[in-house]
Amino acid sequence: MTESPKPGQLTMVAPRRAKPQRHLADLTMAERRAAVVELGEKAFRADQLSRHYFGKLTASADQMTDLPAASRAVLAQLMPDLLTPVREITCDDGTTRKTLWKLFDGSLVESVLMRYPDRATLCVSSQAGCGMNCPFCATGQAGLTRNMSTAEIVGQVVAGARALASGEVPGGPGRINNIVFMGMGEPMANYKAVIGAVHRMVDPSPEGLGISARGVTVSTVGLVPAIEKLSNEGLPVTLAVSLHAPDDELRDTLVPINTRWKVAEVLDAAWAYAAKTKRRVSIEYALIKDINDQEWRADLLGRLLKNKLVHVNLIPLNPTPGSKWTASRPEDERAFVRRLEYHGVAVTVRDTRGREIDGACGQLAAANPA
Repeated sequence: MTESPKPGQLTMVAPRRAKPQRHLADLTMAERRAAVVELGEKAFRADQLSRHYFGKLTASADQMTDLPAASRAVLAQLMPDLLTPVREITCDDGTTRKTLWKLFDGSLVESVLMRYPDRATLCVSSQAGCGMNCPFCATGQAGLTRNMSTAEIVGQVVAGARALASGEVPGGPGRINNIVFMGMGEPMANYKAVIGAVHRMVDPSPEGLGISARGVTVSTVGLVPAIEKLSNEGLPVTLAVSLHAPDDELRDTLVPINTRWKVAEVLDAAWAYAAKTKRRVSIEYALIKDINDQEWRADLLGRLLKNKLVHVNLIPLNPTPGSKWTASRPEDERAFVRRLEYHGVAVTVRDTRGREIDGACGQLAAANPA
């Protein structure tokens, strides 16, 4: 079991753990063909396997009846079960569902599927736990267990896509439109696996799921070198920066990574990303009563963001067990919005879907069921 980190303590390198079995979602198409040949099958079987997994969302090789039985048995080695559902909780008449997954080594992670009338959004985890230690976030308080593999990340998306396609989620058969890396973990601290997962999500079938890159959001608390790296990937995903305070004095406490890279450095990297990709940056800001919701802080934030390619997502703080902090008063929230709008900054207050099942932002803790 991972020990809870001390206040302000960062874990930048994930603990070394045994790795999950190789899965076809870990591999590029060229690597899949090589792996299939290695198993004694013809290279084209990799295309068939990929078409089933990414295109038809087939759950296991046994169901691929257009392949010879002998080939199915061999190719099953590239489709190990990486995620085992432990518990599922729903709210919003079943259109919001949080799934607790057990990984091969017993690590627990969570994903949240939210279906709206016009779209479906999936919030995925990229690490078991998190090493960024933000004191208002349940995941951060748990510490970091390990990085997830590319296939473990992708598996959450495939499971969500399968549930929607089969009509399990109220509203009839559907598909995933948006994916947000806002579940457990700091995506930029597991950079290689996350970029691999993004490719599997956005690459067209049979290489991937064919979801629009513009529908994928990668969040970060501000790992500046990784933001700079992402801007050179050629992936037009949305960058979301979890800022939570416009001044270094407060942000050092709320977001400990700020002791490494200050607000100005993080925002400079974000603006460079926007200039390179022509994609609007999303600034995530959890409003905490009497902590970061003062009008003067809204003015400071407005001045920092003015005339930039940016949108602010204000998030009423979602309560976590034992936390001394809570959401801002409605009148303070409205005043904060007004001050940002005064500076010409686009701003919305995020829907707190999933709060009653601890599935909203900052609440994912992957607790073992009783």
